[in-house]
Amino acid sequence: MRKPIIAGNWKMNNTIEQTNDLIKEILEIELSGDVETVLCVPYTSIQAAIELTRETGIKIGAQNLHWEKKGAYTGEISSVMLKELGTEYVIIGHSERRQYFCETDETVNMKLKAALDEGLIPIVCVGETLGQREDGIHLTLVRDQIVKAFKDIGSKDAEKTVVAYEPIWAIGTGKTATSEQANEMCGLIRKTLESLYDKGTSSVIRVQYGGSVKPDNIKELMSMEDIDGALVGGASLKASDFGRLINYKTEEANV
Repeated sequence: MRKPIIAGNWKMNNTIEQTNDLIKEILEIELSGDVETVLCVPYTSIQAAIELTRETGIKIGAQNLHWEKKGAYTGEISSVMLKELGTEYVIIGHSERRQYFCETDETVNMKLKAALDEGLIPIVCVGETLGQREDGIHLTLVRDQIVKAFKDIGSKDAEKTVVAYEPIWAIGTGKTATSEQANEMCGLIRKTLESLYDKGTSSVIRVQYGGSVKPDNIKELMSMEDIDGALVGGASLKASDFGRLINYKTEEANV
């Protein structure tokens, strides 16, 4: 049985002081233990976040890493550095990294290997633009992103990963893929993983949906067969909203 996982991606938001305040607000909420809760915070806030959430059940993640363990890569952070801090998760290949920082399927693959090698749990992001969906190539595109991301990754390591399907046209736009659209793509991802490995491996890997996830649509999204969680942007920056997402099983939501 796959445990649901909801991860907040704070992006480039919150100073250390603001991190302290927000996490303290979140900790005042009784969060469901049936959901794995992850906060992916800016590099500067990782240590503070880990200290605040120690023994709470909340896991802390980073939003990126470099594929080398060390070297002349000014401004970059390695998996070794993240592990030393106590980071458990790391987002890899987010669409904003691909769009603004020229990340490719090849660099995503290298980063995935680096994260796994250091014992970090990668959240591997895939997804299409609106134009690609309208052109009817979204299924092929996402399938190819998965194949290239998992190149030369063994099944035992693959089982340790999380995959996040994020339609780029729904990130920060207020638009959300319908639950059926999201489930179709998450199902495609699982089928692709099955073709790369086997049914047993694909059935273990958790697949999230991300893209304007809010308290009023989380329940319907999570009712879908192939959606195991959510990668959340804006709604993770407000404690009450994030708490409602984690507690979606008991929250009254408008769906």
